[in-house]
Amino acid sequence: MKVIVDASNVAHFGKDKEGKKPSLDNLLKAVEALEKLGYEPFPIADASLRHEIDEKDKFNELLDNGKVQQVPSGTTADHFILKIAEDENCKILSNDNFREYKDEFHDINNKRIPFNFAEDRIIIGTSSKPKKIKNILQKICTQMLNDFEKKGLDAYKLKKNNKLSGIAVAKEAIDRITKTKEDGLDSKLEDIFSKIPLFEKVLGMVEDAETASDFIIFVLVSPRDYKDAVRNAGNIAVTVGDRLKLDHAPLVAVRNDLFTKPGSFELNIIYSDEILEESPYNVNITINDHDYSFVKKNSRNIASTVAARLGTWKFPIVSVKPSMLMEKPGHFDITLEKGGEK
Repeated sequence: MKVIVDASNVAHFGKDKEGKKPSLDNLLKAVEALEKLGYEPFPIADASLRHEIDEKDKFNELLDNGKVQQVPSGTTADHFILKIAEDENCKILSNDNFREYKDEFHDINNKRIPFNFAEDRIIIGTSSKPKKIKNILQKICTQMLNDFEKKGLDAYKLKKNNKLSGIAVAKEAIDRITKTKEDGLDSKLEDIFSKIPLFEKVLGMVEDAETASDFIIFVLVSPRDYKDAVRNAGNIAVTVGDRLKLDHAPLVAVRNDLFTKPGSFELNIIYSDEILEESPYNVNITINDHDYSFVKKNSRNIASTVAARLGTWKFPIVSVKPSMLMEKPGHFDITLEKGGEK
């Protein structure tokens, strides 16, 4: 993988502390260390470095030989480096946080590799995962759920994030269903559900005996926990049905949920006659070109999140389209169109 070396940042390391000029030796050690790690270093320097660095002649040779690239005159070095890293999908060796560019280049933390010098030796760090990359999916889902509420559909909003295990899911379901019965709630569970249209069938493949279940239990988990949660679904249904002496074991549907933390779960428990058979609306997302691939890749997780929190058996259709009119990363528009069978 190519790694851009922020030559000015590396050369200036320790300058203020020791009162010395920017060091060419720092830069050479960084290049050597990256090569040993299997990277392809690509040093880029701002225009002023050639006038400030301690070994000007050697540095100018590197510029002349193309081993170091200088930012074009009149160009901001930080922006130039970030743009190349984005276009060529490569990392940046730098201790600069590039804070003023975070709105434009929202995956900086994922691309930036920090470093340090100890006893004349460079230590290469590791990049971190940026928060904005994760949260844009949550922002999209939040707006969708808010839009659904404006249409008169209540969405599950509780976010307890209990620790995930089959036993924990079953206990939580038993406690909540028991409380619902004891409190005599007719058409709502824990005051977060409202009456929604009845359905004639859930899915063609679900037998009549199963659809006679009193409850549908949506188990909301992080996408990385989905497979493990599915393995426990049958045991959870039997356990809850037996403990509560239900005529039919509840249906347990595991759903990927972008609001749920890894290793934890949430439950959306709904009376079976209040489940929507089809998604009432499908969703069109228009997104900034920079975010398009990431959001498109996660479109099914978005659909699963919305379906589980609305109490919809089938997922909405989520279409994602890039737009040049969305000028900055993180910008998006959402439109709803009537869903269900046509």
